[in-house]
Amino acid sequence: MLLGAIADDLTGATDLALMLSREGMRTIQTIGVPRKGLDLSGVDAVVVALKSRTNPAAGAVAMSLEALSFLQTAGATQFLFKYCSTFDSSPAGNIGPVTEALMQALGTDLTIVCPAFPANGRTIYKGHLFVGDQLLSDSPMRNHPLTPMTDSSLVRLMAGQSKLKVGLVNHATVGEGAAAVLQAFEAARARGEQALVVDALTDADLRAIGEASAGLSLITGGSGIALGLPENFRRAGLLRPADDARAFLAPAGRSMILAGSCSEATRGQIRHAIEAGVPALKLDPIEIAEGRFRVDEAVSWALAQSAKAPLIYSSAEPEEVRAAQAALGRERAGSLIEHFLAETALGLEAAGVSRLIVAGGETSGAVVGALSPDALFIGPEIDPGVPWTLTLGQRQPMALALKSGNFGAPDFFLKAWDLLP
Repeated sequence: MLLGAIADDLTGATDLALMLSREGMRTIQTIGVPRKGLDLSGVDAVVVALKSRTNPAAGAVAMSLEALSFLQTAGATQFLFKYCSTFDSSPAGNIGPVTEALMQALGTDLTIVCPAFPANGRTIYKGHLFVGDQLLSDSPMRNHPLTPMTDSSLVRLMAGQSKLKVGLVNHATVGEGAAAVLQAFEAARARGEQALVVDALTDADLRAIGEASAGLSLITGGSGIALGLPENFRRAGLLRPADDARAFLAPAGRSMILAGSCSEATRGQIRHAIEAGVPALKLDPIEIAEGRFRVDEAVSWALAQSAKAPLIYSSAEPEEVRAAQAALGRERAGSLIEHFLAETALGLEAAGVSRLIVAGGETSGAVVGALSPDALFIGPEIDPGVPWTLTLGQRQPMALALKSGNFGAPDFFLKAWDLLP
């Protein structure tokens, strides 16, 4: 094994695994720290999917160090800490504390901070993170119910979350290529800087940054930063030629959609699906909290629909989310919905549903945690960063599309099924 990755949520892990697979690395995504005895023969990269993004910082650090220990034992020579391309975190962490802990455990004095993902409109310029044409702080992420992002400066965000000395490699340097970026790394190390925010506007920038990062023990960023890493191993003669791709065989069975994300993108996808005639059931967290609507009722509703892929969703406009949080508490409102949708997924699985789209990182983590596969095989890409996957280690395999809330085109819930036989 060459590359070991630690992702702070499930959909981000899938996004990263897809990136590495597409660039020629045999990649397995595990659900949590893998069980002992997991067969890693022939694997070039392992992505460990944690559910640590919104955990207290101490818990996120402990989970990440456990994952690191496994990856070190498995033989990884370089490590990647993957977080969201919108740097989702609270002022107390978790990106800064986890980065610090991983650097200390690896004995390294320098890493980079680069959540850029140009294919999905995430770019970094002069250290500021953009979502499309908007600064992060002006984007819909400012209204995120769990990790509202009100500052676009990655330098300030990282310095505020950690004790690391944070520097910047600007786009003028990145545009000169990998050699210039590597020189900037060495100059920063001489100044005592430990975490370098690196500007990136294009995939070419990410490839140059990736090449310059070949000697770093630890890299941090979004899945885009992995774009240039496989070539380093290939250049060093360590990456074997890929065999013919394993066929993705989705199991026959019924199809369903579960959506828990309240992101603008997911809300738009829900509207698009409903307007196209997809039957939809909206969940009310207060009704669920009061016991007036149960999981078995949601499952019964879904199974009674004759449409190809009915939709059950809790996604709501920001004012609705704030009202539910005021009534139930922020953490309880979120965990209530996650648990309900996870239990619904189990009910659907038991009823023979074998094809499932899940929208939202926290929701996807809860659903996969309930289904408990050992790992996921990466299949065809639906939209940038979102593939179909096939569960491994279950009694019956299931095709899962695990979509980060912010990802996907408006017609995602409709076109995803076209990729399955």
